[in-house]
Amino acid sequence: MTNPVSTHPDTARVHDGVVEVIAARTLYDVGHLRPESHFEADLGIDSVIMESVLLSVREHFALSAELPAGPATIGELVDAVRAALAADAGSGAPAPAATDAGAADPVTEAVVAAAMRQTQYQRHQLALDADLEGELGVDSVVLTSVVAEATERLGLTGPAPDLAGATTLRALADALRACAPAVRNTAPGAEAAGGAGTGTDTDTDTPEPRRAPGSAPGAGPDGWDHRSMKDFTEQRDPDLFAKTRSFAGYLRSREKDRLYWYGMPLHSKCGNRAVIFDELEGRKREFLMFASNNYLGLANHPGVIEAVVDATRTYGATHTGSRFIGGTNMLHKELERRLAAFKQRPACIVYPGGYSANLGAISALVKSYDTLVVDRLNHMSIVDGARLSGAVRKIYRHNDMADLERILSRSAEQGTGGRLIVADGVFSMHGDVCDLPGIVRLAKEYDARVMIDDAHSTGVLGVRGSGTAEHFGLKGEVDLELGTMSKTLAGMGGFVVGEEEVVEYLRYYSNSYVFAANIPAGVAAGLIAAIDVIEAEPERLKRLWTNIGTLRGRLLEAGFDLEHSESAILPIVIGDERRAMEMGRAVRARGLFCQTVVYPGVPLGDARLRVSVTCEHTPQDLDLAAEIFVDAARETGVLPTP
Repeated sequence: MTNPVSTHPDTARVHDGVVEVIAARTLYDVGHLRPESHFEADLGIDSVIMESVLLSVREHFALSAELPAGPATIGELVDAVRAALAADAGSGAPAPAATDAGAADPVTEAVVAAAMRQTQYQRHQLALDADLEGELGVDSVVLTSVVAEATERLGLTGPAPDLAGATTLRALADALRACAPAVRNTAPGAEAAGGAGTGTDTDTDTPEPRRAPGSAPGAGPDGWDHRSMKDFTEQRDPDLFAKTRSFAGYLRSREKDRLYWYGMPLHSKCGNRAVIFDELEGRKREFLMFASNNYLGLANHPGVIEAVVDATRTYGATHTGSRFIGGTNMLHKELERRLAAFKQRPACIVYPGGYSANLGAISALVKSYDTLVVDRLNHMSIVDGARLSGAVRKIYRHNDMADLERILSRSAEQGTGGRLIVADGVFSMHGDVCDLPGIVRLAKEYDARVMIDDAHSTGVLGVRGSGTAEHFGLKGEVDLELGTMSKTLAGMGGFVVGEEEVVEYLRYYSNSYVFAANIPAGVAAGLIAAIDVIEAEPERLKRLWTNIGTLRGRLLEAGFDLEHSESAILPIVIGDERRAMEMGRAVRARGLFCQTVVYPGVPLGDARLRVSVTCEHTPQDLDLAAEIFVDAARETGVLPTP
């Protein structure tokens, strides 16, 4: 049994610091963390998380020695920290540095506290003038959560304001203060303007916007529901499922208007054309297919299909185990050998999926004391890998090497831990290619490692189709090349290639590899056959690039904004979410299927249609597609009517 917190100011200060660190590492509310709280029984903090907590506490208080692993409760950990501080004081060790984030007004305090919980940073790491993306790694999704929590702490009711333009914590606090001036001198949790209390009271004197009779919540006078999926991510309610009911009504209205058309089931192979069951109309329809990542047409290749069938008959439907426990088949070993040879790297590890490859590789290599440097437009699997690792995340402006150098320079000056730069080879919603020569040059200059995600590059870029490094003539210059096998390679799974010792480390420390069942043997056999076809039929890659050039030229000639696409992904950038959905509906009505991409696939204001070209498209397909896109754009006002 532990003693309650002493009234001695030193004990109170240490207690508050320890609780802040635990809250940041576990996302518990500070009020839930009491001195008697048991780390395992009450808080569910296992030995792995506890190791991170102890290290973070040591850094927070600038302790010279490691903390003992024995404390079972928060109170015991506070006592251990006090003892360590006393020992350091006796030895003359320097006291922890002060931070400007500590002495804050109530609004700033609410913003800093919310940022700590949502980012897992400690208070001393949150400089008020640090750039949210470039220095703190706070992207638009995390920023939404920070703003929502800060407004709740300040007792503000209604939807959280859109403060995406704020680039620092200080600017965020200033913007919140401007939205609700009355909170300037109000302590967090106390009453604010309009009689709002702790933020859980849903009453407000602010009238709702006028909307048309019978229209949905969030609708304007014209009946259009201006909400997006962003509006449901931070809806707070004692009932955990309340947000699901709100979103269900929004989703049904979008589907009723034929604007959300996601997840419709195929009833055929997915080639240049596909039969899809339209669940909204209750019938099958054939579409010209431009939403497939089957770039080289291997998903329908007879040799690939035959390999899958034969291996499944020989080895069964699956093996029901992880790679370490009965789940390794000879075909898995052969697939890893073939992928390493195709990528021209020494070794390869295969994961159950491309998403899990990013989660596993990043979290295994990068720890809380390391720095992960990422492109602003990276795939969500990289973002989630960063969160899982607990590392300091820095975001550089898209393909901006000057910004990347600025971030690397600052992190090098701090001199703690290692640095890993991660970027997509081809950016999945934009179609452009990373500046790999610039990344490699800066990585060498600042002693960082590089990992490139070749999900949309494998089978597309390079003379042999092996990816981004080959495309730039930088084979062997990239530390790790990661990819998925569910796109060009026409199967399932993910992989990482690199040096033998790095791959072996990943094999033992990637949780998404160790604790997950692997791909079935039949899938592995199909992937090996797909590599055979790529190497034996190079004309497929040539035909793909002929098709890309043809459709890209037609769309640019028509006046579409394709950004800087240099791949099989052609983004038709529209911006406005409503107009993008309406154009997607008009395209489908004309018999062509492509992806309508809105938040969270892209930020608000950056909506688009995403067109994927394959080698299976015929010249007639490309002509018809260009005609459909132009007609639909003119109908919806994306392009002017001639």
